[in-house]
Amino acid sequence: MKIMLQNIKRFSVIVAALFSLSSCLDQEPGSAIPEKDAMQTFNDAEQTLTGIYAQLKSSALYSGYLTLLPDIQSDLVYAVDGYSNAYGTFWQWDIRPTNAEIESVYASLYNIISNCNFYLERIDKVIESQTNDDQITTLEQYTGEVYVIRALAYSELIKCYCKAYDPATAKDELGVVLRKGYSIPERSVRASLYDSYEFVLSDLAKAEAVLDEDNDQYSSAFMTKSVAHALHARVALYMQDWDAAIKYSSLLIDHPNKAYSLSSATSVYTNNMSYYDYMWNYDVGTEIIWRVGFTNTSYGGALGQAFLNFTTDYTYYYPDYVPARWVLDLYEAADMRYNSYFYELQTGFDHALVWPLLVKYHGNQELINEYIYHVNMPKPFRLAEQYLIRAEAHCRKAKPDFAAASADLSTLRKARFISGGNITLTSDNYIQQLSDERVRELYMEGFRLQDLKRWGKLYNKGVSFERKPQTSSLAEGSSLKITHDNPLFVWPIPQHEIEAPGSEVLPNESNK
Repeated sequence: MKIMLQNIKRFSVIVAALFSLSSCLDQEPGSAIPEKDAMQTFNDAEQTLTGIYAQLKSSALYSGYLTLLPDIQSDLVYAVDGYSNAYGTFWQWDIRPTNAEIESVYASLYNIISNCNFYLERIDKVIESQTNDDQITTLEQYTGEVYVIRALAYSELIKCYCKAYDPATAKDELGVVLRKGYSIPERSVRASLYDSYEFVLSDLAKAEAVLDEDNDQYSSAFMTKSVAHALHARVALYMQDWDAAIKYSSLLIDHPNKAYSLSSATSVYTNNMSYYDYMWNYDVGTEIIWRVGFTNTSYGGALGQAFLNFTTDYTYYYPDYVPARWVLDLYEAADMRYNSYFYELQTGFDHALVWPLLVKYHGNQELINEYIYHVNMPKPFRLAEQYLIRAEAHCRKAKPDFAAASADLSTLRKARFISGGNITLTSDNYIQQLSDERVRELYMEGFRLQDLKRWGKLYNKGVSFERKPQTSSLAEGSSLKITHDNPLFVWPIPQHEIEAPGSEVLPNESNK
């Protein structure tokens, strides 16, 4: 209870934090307090952590680029003829190391890491100076949260800027620059992919050792032990450690305190709105493990703008991107996710396209009441993903358990279907079924590019996707064919990082 009360206090004081593109790997703390005076007391530590949480709101991260760009780059949406050219280089696979979005994601993640390192370097002395046992316990909790945040930031850098993990070659592949401290100079050199992921796992182990599962709660805006477990399951999946993926996803699915449950798309919660609808309209749901907390005075980017871009009188819509027809056709008539995610509207373009537009990010209703449009709280970890992780891991073990995988997907689908939902996975269909279900559930949540990259030849005989023009789609990019070996599955390292004085950062193939 004490930690939960602290969380309420912290949520009310989160403030904006700044980052600079000029020096991604060497940052001052977000508070800009001189080093010699910074983080000496309990309140200082709390404010430092508050600043780190504020950085997670950045529109370069979950409320913007980090969520949108991987799915726009892949096969889930089409640019509309007449669009604003937002994210056009990603849609057309013309991504360069000088791209502003590439730089912003990279800089934002390393700025968070820098602030985490700043906190971790000083926290022991702060704890030593305390005489209040409750404050010591709280600071230990905070430290666990910082380890989760640093692990998360590194995992996102690895996902975006590194190749898919292959246990046989990971020690020979490029990972990311590992900044382990704050004040001691470190070489700007990329660790191996193996060592990069091992560092993430090390941070998660430290977090899991100090965080208390009694503080796990749904719709948390703060890092909990469950968030650490959810990230651990995801990382294990990406590392092809199937047993660990099953272990950690099961800790969420079978939580000892029953902290989480799938939000039903068929049970009415309020005003003829299902629990699932309510989750997307108000950003509160029993399956949300972690959300980026917004208020009407402190919020991030507008996830829904690229898909709706409506005028304030709701008369005209000018979406930059609309759902791919093949995605819309994936949903069965009984699948209530379709109505939660899509709504057919006429656009305001000269061609007057009528199409099911994405309304998943229509906007948090309470923020809309404050005239803040297109803004939803990102939900980077949901219980639904854990069912998908466990199902895939069961399928890909040396001795697959397709019955267990089928049971997990069926459980997820029954929470979304008005009737039915059972599904059967086999050795012949499992990768396509898993792909389809991940699209249906995780649509435009930033997973698709990584999924295609890590599946490689396993999916669709190595043809990751081939777009075919659809009604009023932009000609440039509508016929793109991408195979599994395209170097742009791995984003280029920002050019300024490679050219920075003293840098030993090696480029990716996509830099060339």
